[in-house]
Amino acid sequence: MSSNQALLIIDYTNDFVADKGALTCGKPGQIIEPKILELAEKMRQNGDWVWLPTDVHKPNDPYHPETKLFPTHNVQGTWGRQLYGELKPWFENHNDNEQVKLFDKTRYSAFAGTDLDLRLRERNIDTLHLVGVCTDICVLHTAIDAYNLNYKLVIHEQGVASFNQAGHEWALSHFKNSLGADVR
Repeated sequence: MSSNQALLIIDYTNDFVADKGALTCGKPGQIIEPKILELAEKMRQNGDWVWLPTDVHKPNDPYHPETKLFPTHNVQGTWGRQLYGELKPWFENHNDNEQVKLFDKTRYSAFAGTDLDLRLRERNIDTLHLVGVCTDICVLHTAIDAYNLNYKLVIHEQGVASFNQAGHEWALSHFKNSLGADVR
């Protein structure tokens, strides 16, 4: 079965969502977990692609711009980099499915420095469903790159969150009014 759509679950890790995460959204990030799991399972069962672009860093990397902006987070091999909550066992249970894939990203956008666009085009994917954190950072930058690459966008409002409520609300408006996304 072939599908022309993919779900991107962006940066849903302990460091961004758990109470003790290094750069956490906290409660807003935690309450979106059921929606993310529901979409992941529904799309997987429909034969859609479910990909997890996941932030990864080295501590105190002098060449990475985020080092000056944020505390150390999502370090490879740490608890903070692990998928949050029930998404971790969901992914482990479906990791052998070729349509479920976690991949590293080192910038806000899931497209920057990755082969995401190539992989999507190989599979004739033209529609991206976005969920995860943070609405106004990594989800936003991924959406902007997807828009510029001519993908159709669906943003699941109950599947995105940020540690900045004003930024979250601004990004939802931007998705709809400037990127033409279907915000549901």
